[in-house]
Amino acid sequence: MEAERPPRSDWRFLLAIFWITSLVETAGMGQVFAFMPNYLSQMGVTGPDRLTFVGVFSSLIFVVGAPFVPLWGVWADKYSRKAIIIRSALVEAVVFGAIALSREPWQLALSLLLVGLQLGNTGVMLAALRDVAPRTRLGTVIGFFGSGTAVGFALGPLVGGFIVDGLGYSLSTVYAASAAASVGTALLVALTREVRPRVVPEGRVVRLAYGAVRSALTEPTVRRLFIIYFIAFVANQMSRPYVPVLIEGLVGTGPGLASSIGFVTGIAALIGALSSPIGGMTGDRFSFRSVLMVGLAGGAVAIALEPWLPSLPLLALAVLVFVAFNSIIGPMIFSLLATEVPEERRSATLNLVYLPLYAAGIVGPAAGAVTTSVAGVAGPFTLAAAVLGISAVAIFIARRR
Repeated sequence: MEAERPPRSDWRFLLAIFWITSLVETAGMGQVFAFMPNYLSQMGVTGPDRLTFVGVFSSLIFVVGAPFVPLWGVWADKYSRKAIIIRSALVEAVVFGAIALSREPWQLALSLLLVGLQLGNTGVMLAALRDVAPRTRLGTVIGFFGSGTAVGFALGPLVGGFIVDGLGYSLSTVYAASAAASVGTALLVALTREVRPRVVPEGRVVRLAYGAVRSALTEPTVRRLFIIYFIAFVANQMSRPYVPVLIEGLVGTGPGLASSIGFVTGIAALIGALSSPIGGMTGDRFSFRSVLMVGLAGGAVAIALEPWLPSLPLLALAVLVFVAFNSIIGPMIFSLLATEVPEERRSATLNLVYLPLYAAGIVGPAAGAVTTSVAGVAGPFTLAAAVLGISAVAIFIARRR
């Protein structure tokens, strides 16, 4: 059946609301990643145990949500995309509130387990944007949408560092503020019009959901793109939790640590916010695959240097370059899926973008925790560089063939 969709001029308003929604969510998650080592120290977890806890706790974010990955997209297409996005914003408010109230490691662990229930909105927003955005500007639209994630990861740590070191409040206050902002995004999304898919799925939800998974994994193009996205996110998740540890090693544990973490991760993410739409426009003009290959190769070089740099400015520069290249990988994957998957399977496939992300979110931090126990804090960065470099070479070879 042909579903109602907003006038074509509405796509800019929808993009703006979804951009803000993505920004607020990732700002809060950026604060979780940036300040988790410091938060654990305040709870009495120190030494080698803290490195292990950082990796394991980062994996917890994705454990509970993994079985729901196929279901969110089907529920959205079958009933209401808007309701699924609002659900995500309200759950993240609960999550950030629970983190703010955590005083023991086990309480923080339980709070992070709830994060899995808040995710599952990105694919739904992408599917809605794909249905209303002009085809000739699709890469730009997806790139701009992706920049919301980068801006969020930038502003979250920067604002958090200012709240702690500038205003003298605690990390709990930082997370409480993120909870309030999440409620605000739920109200914003409620103002948007519903964008229904061209073909509304019929049948039982479970059959539709896991049928979509089978279709995605048996389609060669989708399978290859999912594998690349998995690898790229594994590299990111493997190393990101330990960037604050590198910063701590350079500036110490005294006053100013939170601001230094916020500065390095925040400024780098702002550069990522610029590179995402630029990558989208470049992909529109040239080739999504070529830009994807450059993003993987550039990210591999930058991340390999991070643990060996002797000063905070050099580390900040390396993190900045890595984030700039890494921020174009996601938009290129989404653009390829949005253009190469047949229309009858496109919405379901875009709604499954979290499938490789969830798997990588579990594998990456766990691999980082194991690697630190063997090779120290430099281990996750070296391994992440290797997997990114191998992916870039694989794409290069496939293009030549």
